[in-house]
Amino acid sequence: MDSTIESNPLLDRLPQHLKQFIKPQDYGDYTPINQAVWRYVMRKNVNYLAKVAHSSYLEGLKKTGIEVDNIPSMYGMNRILTEIGWAAVAVDGFIPPNAFMEFQAYNVLVIASDIRQLEHIEYTPAPDIIHEGAGHAPIIANPEYAEYLRRFGEIGCKAISSHKDYEMYEAIRLLSILKEAENTPQADIDAAEKAVEDLQNNMGELSEMAQIRNLHWWTVEYGLIGTVENPKIYGAGLLSSIGESAHCMTKNVIKIPYDISAATQNFDITKLQPQLYVTPDFAYLSLILEEFANKMALRTGGLSGINKLIQSNALGTIELSTGIQISGVFTNVIEAEGKPIYIQTTGKTALSYREKELVGHGTVKHLDGFGSPIGKLKGINLAIEDMSPRDLNAYSITENQTVTLEFEGDITIKGEIITGSRNLHGEIILISFRNCTVTHGKMILFQPEWGIYDMAVGKKVISAFSGPADAKSFDLISHVPSSQTIKAKQSIERNNLEVLYDTVRKIRESKDRKTSLAPIFEKLKVDHPNDWLLSVEIIELLKERNESELVKMVTDYLHVLQNRRPEIAHLISGGMDLI
Repeated sequence: MDSTIESNPLLDRLPQHLKQFIKPQDYGDYTPINQAVWRYVMRKNVNYLAKVAHSSYLEGLKKTGIEVDNIPSMYGMNRILTEIGWAAVAVDGFIPPNAFMEFQAYNVLVIASDIRQLEHIEYTPAPDIIHEGAGHAPIIANPEYAEYLRRFGEIGCKAISSHKDYEMYEAIRLLSILKEAENTPQADIDAAEKAVEDLQNNMGELSEMAQIRNLHWWTVEYGLIGTVENPKIYGAGLLSSIGESAHCMTKNVIKIPYDISAATQNFDITKLQPQLYVTPDFAYLSLILEEFANKMALRTGGLSGINKLIQSNALGTIELSTGIQISGVFTNVIEAEGKPIYIQTTGKTALSYREKELVGHGTVKHLDGFGSPIGKLKGINLAIEDMSPRDLNAYSITENQTVTLEFEGDITIKGEIITGSRNLHGEIILISFRNCTVTHGKMILFQPEWGIYDMAVGKKVISAFSGPADAKSFDLISHVPSSQTIKAKQSIERNNLEVLYDTVRKIRESKDRKTSLAPIFEKLKVDHPNDWLLSVEIIELLKERNESELVKMVTDYLHVLQNRRPEIAHLISGGMDLI
């Protein structure tokens, strides 16, 4: 199958800090067993989901060019995805939530290119190409849902995390890798599960990112649509799990009308979900998303927004009422009467306007941090940004003037004004001073020997969000996960089994009706007594050839295998039902 990378303009638009997560999809790494796993899951899904999935699913399979018989080449998919305004990239397992969301904001589908092992054919906690390619990709062909996904990414990537969120991401990533890997010692899995459980029990107040991840889980991953009495599946986690897609339709799973309370409902990726949320339609998803966004610091700003950034201990941005944006690691805020009156960052900081760095105000200029008052001048019912040229002159806020500015909350700035910068509306957004002293009461916040003092102008903080205003201001090419996905182990026995799978695959694809399947089955039965999927594929070919005697022999063998391995009995039955 062609794995040539197809160009897609959306991929060209991606910033470098997102491109660092992209890895090549080496189609040749997929083995014949991998292909058989994909084919089994897809045949089961298409057969079952035709009855229980939202109508967009089957339509989307056709629109996105996803085949039942072959693992998709994601970069080949890009030519087709372009027609619906999306693209796809391959990544290594879980990536940080903010990055995942930002990809969505660019209309790019993130696909973990690995595929689950045969032993985990029903469900894997690790993201894989079945989950992403067969779950997410088809449903985005629905324009209304695709816009929800894009908007979700746009808002979600601005959500502020807590320092524990990143610990949780690393813990879940490690657990998913260990549970998917072959022959992982149970003690290692137990330890990883305990680490996740301990974090879940000690997360404290849920951060914005934790809450929006919950919304993502209960909609994009595990969402139902329609009515509580008659729901249909649209969540990718359900669409890609032949076990859970059936389980979720039983009375064992509580169905709840979807609303904003889902933001506080945590989940466990290692277990079947005990409850699921049902949205009446895709438009309602966007309604709840906007309701949640209205509560985020992205839109509320203020003292609480600054405090969220301080608690995150990560790169973030505040925007003032003039539009000036300050990006850095916020470490302190001075408040008065419930309002921020002075903010402080530590380390590299950049100033921007409308997501573009202000000339001369990047991290080189503000290498050691940035501090600025916020609010109005004391005793003057007019903010600096609202002053006319006459007002500015009256208060000596002009170039080459030495001035003392007393702000509400007892912040005082005394120094010689060098120059100012204005926004597109003519409002002053930045004033630079030399020989400047900044104090809060008796506390010195800035002194002349530290150099030029740049004061951001703004009467209030209107927004606070995760990440920089201008991604180009910072070196964000730094992500190194603490754990790497584990590839299937090679062995002589495994390689020999792959050869048998490959032989059967080639017979089916070439419509070869002459090559005898009997010796392949005999070798399989003797050398690989625990394998079941290839026997199912052999029966499929035998029935097409009307070789009833051999069909009975293989069927009898599978019945024996079902009795010997009851844990896979239903999988064998499922495969036989397809035939």
